[in-house]
Amino acid sequence: MSPAARRARRAGSGRALLLTCEHGGNRVPPAFAALFRGRGARALLDSHRGFDPGALDAARRLARATGAPLLAATTTRLLVDPNRSATNPAVFSARTRGLPRAEREALLARFHAPHRRRVREAIDRLARPGRGVLHVAVHSFTPRLRGERRDFDLGLLYDPARPPERALARRWVERLAAAAPTLRVRRNAPYRGASDGLTTALRRELGPGYLGIELELSQAALADRERRAALLAALADRLREECGRR
Repeated sequence: MSPAARRARRAGSGRALLLTCEHGGNRVPPAFAALFRGRGARALLDSHRGFDPGALDAARRLARATGAPLLAATTTRLLVDPNRSATNPAVFSARTRGLPRAEREALLARFHAPHRRRVREAIDRLARPGRGVLHVAVHSFTPRLRGERRDFDLGLLYDPARPPERALARRWVERLAAAAPTLRVRRNAPYRGASDGLTTALRRELGPGYLGIELELSQAALADRERRAALLAALADRLREECGRR
């Protein structure tokens, strides 16, 4: 093991690892099928608006490689988005935003709150005195959005105001560049890590013992077998180093 890897291992050896996937599927429960009938509905569900293509498979591969627990939401985010706060207007899509208030609250209670509660309970179980938790939320992004090209393989989303997360992201960029020089990695792209999301909410709730990193994996990279293998192997190595699993 290189000196850099040994330093990374010592830096993260006290942390437990939890993986989650908030947009893991595009399942529509039968009770809500009427909301997704008509022209274009199937294509919408199968697009990046309905879920994060490739994210759940990537999360499962990382869980197998690291031995970490994985919690995934597989109902389409077009019903309700578990990665948004309940008060965020974007928690509902155009398909559900106009529903009566009681129906929207029922969606939150059935599909939004349970995932977030399971994640919080898992963190509570994993945390021990002197041992924090590294929560890695696995997502994917479309390589082109509204005419903008996102020409990279991986985004590391974190809160730059939190020194441990900032240091972790910098360390990962360096280690990933050394291990897989062809991978294109960016920090806080294609989104800002401090924007509304599950990791942001948990930072406020749990304080400095919690580290939350969101992985944004390019759907183009995940669709290419060789690029996916290289990307996930490099990430699995970083996760094992951070949590002392080597």
